[in-house]
Amino acid sequence: MLGFLLTALVLELTPGPNMGTLASLALQRGRRAGLAAVAGVALGLAIVGGAAALGLAALIAGEPLFYQALRWAGVGYLLYLAWDAWRDAADVAKVDDQPESDGALFVKGLIVNLLNPKAAVFYVAVLPTFVDPAAGSVIGQNVALAAIYVSVATAVHVAVVLLAARLRGLLVSGGTERVVRRGLALAMGAIALWFAFETA
Repeated sequence: MLGFLLTALVLELTPGPNMGTLASLALQRGRRAGLAAVAGVALGLAIVGGAAALGLAALIAGEPLFYQALRWAGVGYLLYLAWDAWRDAADVAKVDDQPESDGALFVKGLIVNLLNPKAAVFYVAVLPTFVDPAAGSVIGQNVALAAIYVSVATAVHVAVVLLAARLRGLLVSGGTERVVRRGLALAMGAIALWFAFETA
């Protein structure tokens, strides 16, 4: 159990689409926005975990066509988020006056996670190595480990959002706000390109 906890923690502390998106949202729109997206990411992880228990994640991870379709959809969505952030930076006042709803931010987090094939690969390639058939129900162990993983991931994501939201007050002030938002948009674009090569 401790080994799985440490593995999950190390994996979640490694920068990726989830962490980049959540940090960007919290820096741009504050803590509430980031936490709404965290909830979406958590649901996405739970859905993929459920799919893994049913064998669907193995189908996605093992079928090149499905994997590549999911991968490029994820890259495209991250690039869209980067473009959206760049566009918002051009009109900071409009963004602040018309904030996105919690529901819209929740959906953003959910989509970013569901379009990340690395989540499916984790559930198929890493999680089963911690399952012991002699210890009881394999499905039950899979569900328990998936729940632990979602909990660890959510804790890390909440910490990222809280830190980013704290930094927001220091970075976004006076004439620097537009520059910071543009920088975040470029960072999101870089994450999309990194994701494209990392998951190839």
